[in-house]
Amino acid sequence: MLLLDFSLPKESVVWDLLGVKILALYLSEGHNFVGHHGKPASDYQIVEKSAIECVSGKGIRGDRFFDYKPDFKGQITFFSYEVGVQLFQNLKIEKVDLTLFRRNVITEGVDLNQWIGQEFEIQGVEFRGIEECKPCYWMDQAIGVGAEALLKGNGGLRAKILSDGVLKKSDRS
Repeated sequence: MLLLDFSLPKESVVWDLLGVKILALYLSEGHNFVGHHGKPASDYQIVEKSAIECVSGKGIRGDRFFDYKPDFKGQITFFSYEVGVQLFQNLKIEKVDLTLFRRNVITEGVDLNQWIGQEFEIQGVEFRGIEECKPCYWMDQAIGVGAEALLKGNGGLRAKILSDGVLKKSDRS
């Protein structure tokens, strides 16, 4: 029988119920691929952060998609560590570099597709899962030939931010 300690702050209970960990948080100030069809990719670096500020209806402060356009579907993006590891193994790439996916939040312990069309909460911040971050042909260039095809159906999650708050990396212990 599962017993929960409801004396914990709300975000702790939700955190435990979801079983999700945040392994990495990333921002980039510019677009490497969006708007570059038929042109070379840009070289904006993705920067790892220990915490990110989520702003309801706008996105992540400091990120390339912050206040991008009204009601934007990808105010924040999530990607599964487990999917990334499997992809690199399938492509026989030894160094797992999750920055190549250019997603904001790298999660562990959750199937992100279950959140499509659902509202969910992590660390007290509320989100609405909108759709898969569909992989595009740039994945073959950024990661390796075959990455786009292997990621179909598991490209990550695009979501809207429903409440202000801060996400922090989880303790790996």
